[in-house]
Amino acid sequence: MHSSILATPSSAPATVLVVDDDAVMRQRLHAYFSKEGYRVLAAEDGSGMWSILASSPVALILLDINLPGQDGISLAREIRARNAGIGIILVTSRTEDIDKIVGLEVGADDYVTKPFNPRLLLARAKTLLRRTVAAQAPGSIGDRRLSFAGFVLDTEQRRLFNTQGREVPLTRGEFSLLRTLVQHPGAVLDRDRLCHAIGGKDWSPADRTVDVLIRRLRAKLDTDTLPSLITTVRGEGYRLAAEVTAADNHANAAGTA
Repeated sequence: MHSSILATPSSAPATVLVVDDDAVMRQRLHAYFSKEGYRVLAAEDGSGMWSILASSPVALILLDINLPGQDGISLAREIRARNAGIGIILVTSRTEDIDKIVGLEVGADDYVTKPFNPRLLLARAKTLLRRTVAAQAPGSIGDRRLSFAGFVLDTEQRRLFNTQGREVPLTRGEFSLLRTLVQHPGAVLDRDRLCHAIGGKDWSPADRTVDVLIRRLRAKLDTDTLPSLITTVRGEGYRLAAEVTAADNHANAAGTA
């Protein structure tokens, strides 16, 4: 239906796409992010967004939920289905927790409520773009490809392969969380540490981002006959209940098949 979405090449300036039907808001964000050195594009609805994505590489989308026609939630779902690497920050006047949870469930990376301080949005955007770069770097425990419970996680290409060698799509948040768990096998990681890993911010009791991502990862990793690979340690956090090793050549070949 839509053309493929391409990520911004690492050698090019990061491109931010603002999707908002409020012309004043589009101009405000365009001016602010342009001043910070970003290449900024803008669209007033989903149709305009898809046209831009079909012709221009974009690293981050600032996506309003209340759009004419197709709303931001359904657009975020479609974007994520076509590109697991592109950053998505929902920018909206909705303040209910359920909207944030649904947004994260469909694949958005973050959520900012209007009215907002532009510096806050910029900080969130920079954090998200830094994670894009970090996701392309080798894992901190030494090996680029790590094997656990039959899965292979490529920390450089930010890809996960299952026991049959098929790729399992991951959002950026899911990958960041899984990579952190895989790089610390058996260790109990609290929500504060995991929240920093996925968003560079402190965790608060009202923030369910980590729990939402854990639930999504379990749905992708677990089977009906096996206990969960990600276990909950009550009052402490989560841990990966699997041995992690460097993926051997056979696993590499299966993963790239």
